[in-house]
Amino acid sequence: MTQADDVVPDSEHRGTVSRLPGRFRDLVQLARLDRPIGAWLLFWPGAWAIALSGDVIHHVGLLAWFALGAVAMRGAGCVYNDIVDRDLDARVERTRSRPLASGRVPLALAWAWLVALCLIGLVVLLQLNRPAQIVALASLAPVAAYPFMKRITWWPQAWLGIVFSWAALVGWPAARGGFDPALWWLYAGSIAWVIGYDTIYALQDIEDDALAGVKSSARALGVNAKAGIAGFYLVALLLWARALWLMRPEPLVLAALLPMAGHLGWQVVTLRTDDPANALYRFRSNRFAGFLMVCACVVIGATSG
Repeated sequence: MTQADDVVPDSEHRGTVSRLPGRFRDLVQLARLDRPIGAWLLFWPGAWAIALSGDVIHHVGLLAWFALGAVAMRGAGCVYNDIVDRDLDARVERTRSRPLASGRVPLALAWAWLVALCLIGLVVLLQLNRPAQIVALASLAPVAAYPFMKRITWWPQAWLGIVFSWAALVGWPAARGGFDPALWWLYAGSIAWVIGYDTIYALQDIEDDALAGVKSSARALGVNAKAGIAGFYLVALLLWARALWLMRPEPLVLAALLPMAGHLGWQVVTLRTDDPANALYRFRSNRFAGFLMVCACVVIGATSG
């Protein structure tokens, strides 16, 4: 089986999902529950913050709540995004068969599904301490604004970085009860990482986005996309290095980032900007990149003062 055979485009369904009853399958697809990569990418920054802030063994339950919250809120975000973008999605080859864009799911049902997923998120919110709850609620404004960014700015990926890294701002006070300087460097590094991987994702849609008038960092960077992605990944590593250093100022701790640096380097070196399947494969590999980073945070968090 080739690499391209392993990657299924967003708008297709195979295996178990294809055998679900029609309406239930549409709701699963609408929330991307069959595409867990987005939930992983939303979860990782929160897991990094929890791990780096202290002894992660004592926060296993908190990590579980964050995992559930990531699934629910990523699903809610996808439903909301599809509600806002249903007309644009209908004009893009990769997304025109999505449940709302294709007309398979009524708009009223999509709103009801969005409310149900948000109620699950509310259950998770109630498990957190007050500082974490306040920060989590503050995320609603940037989340609501995100779908409109591709109409306003050439860098909607930067806004996505703010949104998809927000779990770090919630995880740290949830585990530690307050905020520390290392958190802000961790959060900033996550934003740069998101810009990098979502630029890779946007490479799939450059031609359709141009026809639909949708803006993206991939279109803004053009022939310099690969260099731009490398630059954002390098910035992420430097910012994370600062976060780890603040937790334990010893040169050896920076070695914890070497596996992550190697993986991000592999993404850039092997990326083919004109091959959508190649780009999607590397985008999805960031699930493993997040795991490498959480390993670094676990080690440093457990051994820091």
